Amino acid sequence: MTVLVAFDGSEPAQKALQHAAQTFDGQEIVLLRVLDTPDGLVDASVGFAKEGIKQLREESRTELSADVDATLDTTDVELRTEVAFGEPTREIVRYANENDVDHVVVGNHGRDGMARVLLGSVAEQVVRRAPMPVTVVR
Repeated sequence: MTVLVAFDGSEPAQKALQHAAQTFDGQEIVLLRVLDTPDGLVDASVGFAKEGIKQLREESRTELSADVDATLDTTDVELRTEVAFGEPTREIVRYANENDVDHVVVGNHGRDGMARVLLGSVAEQVVRRAPMPVTVVR
């Protein structure tokens, strides 16, 4: 079984990672960090863009490892980290579909009312769009 945890380093994402590590003990856990494409990168030359993306991926993986070490008390959990660029909901669902993910775990910031209307909810959109089970952790 493969479990995808959408991880941005926030407190809700840390809780989602903790939940996944406890609930899916012994399963493959993939952490996915979705980054916005840097401004101007789209207009840059293809070679520069590829090199810039490669560097951003490596920097993000290093930051992700530090965030995970701070979140989990145990080193018994085996994690694989992935980095994607684009709109978070779209990239989470795309990655899950393309990589045969069996379950998705996402954190919820708990916004309601106007904040939710204006900002949207990645967790809600993942629940609506993902064809596999999704657990939302508060």
